[in-house]
Amino acid sequence: MNQHAGRAPVALITGGRRGLGRGIAWAMAESGFDILLADLERDTSAEETLAGIAQRGRRGEFAAADIADLGGHAALIERVYSTFGVLDCLVNYAGVTVDRRGDLLEATVASYDRVMNVNLRGTFFLTQAVAKRMVADARRPEAPHRSIVIVSSVNAVLPAPDRPEYAFSKTALSMMAKMFALRLAAAGIAVYEIRPGIMRTEMTAPVAERYERWIAEGVVPQKRWGEAGDVGRTVATLASGALPFTTGEPFHVDGGLHIQKL
Repeated sequence: MNQHAGRAPVALITGGRRGLGRGIAWAMAESGFDILLADLERDTSAEETLAGIAQRGRRGEFAAADIADLGGHAALIERVYSTFGVLDCLVNYAGVTVDRRGDLLEATVASYDRVMNVNLRGTFFLTQAVAKRMVADARRPEAPHRSIVIVSSVNAVLPAPDRPEYAFSKTALSMMAKMFALRLAAAGIAVYEIRPGIMRTEMTAPVAERYERWIAEGVVPQKRWGEAGDVGRTVATLASGALPFTTGEPFHVDGGLHIQKL
């Protein structure tokens, strides 16, 4: 467990109330993190996630926030510091998919703008604001590992013609992770990119039948769905500082889906 002078490390997780966000929150709680969940609303899903954090012996708090609203970023970051006094890890998970899947030639401006405003614009400027605060927060060498985790997608490298704006946003996040890794390395802040594959979540439920067929046909070499815990354990391992000489690296959590084969 990552501790310093008796205090738990602290993480801010965007989009943390359900799905992969919940898996990340619970895995990080198991690794010793106290957590501020930031999501659109504190509903029953959020309460379940917070209860799971408490069951794992850690403190969980909730902040209602829309990362597409750039004007709310300062208040969200201040909430972390006013609640916990410190921030050791930002996990950028919040994101949306397309309004509807369809022909690339029929993609709409409205869907494009919505996806980009959340997945890319909101994530970039929140990360920028957090990074500034982290750089200004001088740390002793023995302090907990500091990191920023950006959850993109296997679509960062595998085209998805039926949801182009989503794939565009995830590809850009991949480059964003590299840029922040270079900028923050000297400050001792690591940056990681996570690329989930076919995951069992609310977002994939509408196309579950298609994915079940692909899995059965061996498109995913490990022949199973990815689960929230798979992503959660990966994020928690990185955030804990278990790989201290690594930054800017993409980690595929996809059962081998990304591997090109004949």
